[in-house]
Amino acid sequence: MQETDGYAVIMAGGSGERFWPLSTNAKPKQFLSIIGGKALLTLAVERLQGLFPPERILIITAARLVPATRDAAPDIPAENIIGEPCKRDTAAAVASACGLVRRKNPNAVVCILTADQLMEDAVLFRQTLRDSMAVAAAQDGIVTIGITPTYPATGFGYIQVGDSLPTETETSFHAVKRFVEKPDIEKATAYLNSGEYFWNAGMFIWKTSVMQRALETFTPELARLSDELAAAQDIPAALAMMDRIYPGLTRISIDYAIMERVDRIFVASGCFGWDDVGSWSSISEHLPSDDQKNVVIGECESIDSSDNLVISNNRLTALIGCSGLAVIQTNDVTLICPKARAQQVKQLLRKVETRPDAAEYL
Repeated sequence: MQETDGYAVIMAGGSGERFWPLSTNAKPKQFLSIIGGKALLTLAVERLQGLFPPERILIITAARLVPATRDAAPDIPAENIIGEPCKRDTAAAVASACGLVRRKNPNAVVCILTADQLMEDAVLFRQTLRDSMAVAAAQDGIVTIGITPTYPATGFGYIQVGDSLPTETETSFHAVKRFVEKPDIEKATAYLNSGEYFWNAGMFIWKTSVMQRALETFTPELARLSDELAAAQDIPAALAMMDRIYPGLTRISIDYAIMERVDRIFVASGCFGWDDVGSWSSISEHLPSDDQKNVVIGECESIDSSDNLVISNNRLTALIGCSGLAVIQTNDVTLICPKARAQQVKQLLRKVETRPDAAEYL
């Protein structure tokens, strides 16, 4: 492949519900500046510097979030920030992205990335993407990135790998045997002990021609969407097409639509230090703590308290004898829960949504 054939697409339309109450409909997770003083979306764009120029980076988000996305990614051309008119899950977003990239370059190799993950080693991350694009182009297949599991996680999908793929790249590659949905603790432990499984990081690399063939085979309606966007005269025309087509699309993820059904998938070993920052408990791992292992953003005083996460920018939080808690303060909401149960925030939100005054808190 030619260097100019490489494109990145950042998926930035998620709601980030597990980070409520700081993450809201108006300001979801990708715009939070908890880590490093910059929005997660801003960090996602910055770590691509040196591999993709701004004109070869596209961001797919919700139409209502386009202004905030432009603020968080000011170097990306305005026409490269695409707002979906309604939620139709990741398959529709990927199909749209591939069509819009084909409109720019029919020979493109596309990296589908996310706006809400962290990579410790940006240099190695870029090298992994560079190698993955080379393999995707040479093998005429799809490449995904897997992360070696370090504990039996039940919150991630898994990838079972087969034979290694001989390449001349710095990154190692294997054939994919199958994708596995989020397991229970027993299965997750077995996967970890077997050494045959990676965590599924949700990043995919392919030639647009390969993806188009897969869409035609498995999801013809999305293939038609991609074709129409590839033929669009300009971006306003493309957005008008999306407004017309999206409401009638079936909601389906790219994993179910394509990845679990297509042949010739390879997994790159991602060794760059990855975290999907999926809950309040995972935030603590990326922030400095005091001598009692408390992570504090804002104002907090405590006695005999340890291993807590406190975010309290607008008021003082005071703790006595507390351990292992997440305490998140906003102007309107206070969330208090054991960090070990932080994944249940989404479940709590379903209750909040039934309140007559729910809009004030979401």
